[in-house]
Amino acid sequence: MTPPDECAGVRYLVDDVSAAIDFYTSHLGFTLHANPAPAFADVIRGPLRLLLSGPASSGARATPSDITGPGGNRIHLIVSDLDAEITRLRDAGIAFRSDVVSGPGGRQILLADPAGNLIELFQSSAPAR
Repeated sequence: MTPPDECAGVRYLVDDVSAAIDFYTSHLGFTLHANPAPAFADVIRGPLRLLLSGPASSGARATPSDITGPGGNRIHLIVSDLDAEITRLRDAGIAFRSDVVSGPGGRQILLADPAGNLIELFQSSAPAR
């Protein structure tokens, strides 16, 4: 098992690895960790290692054919100013998949990467520490 102080990895299946790298590094603050082949890359933001697996990657090939598309799961990125992030991303031409939703824990909005995988931007209603 991975030691608790190492990055946690999440695999997203993508249609175009280069487009996914550009999206995550240009718009969401990830940095490129490794790009060993055009079939796969991984990007990192804080403790999250996001594995971007194209159609030719072993991760994508191991996925059963009935669940190859993006699902309802999503990564959850905490932001300090949701409205500023929405404005910044809209100005960059990013479309959102939902309106802002407010609840007892805070506010959130969904966007999608070029392959349709969901990302949730979340601003807590708890005071900053």
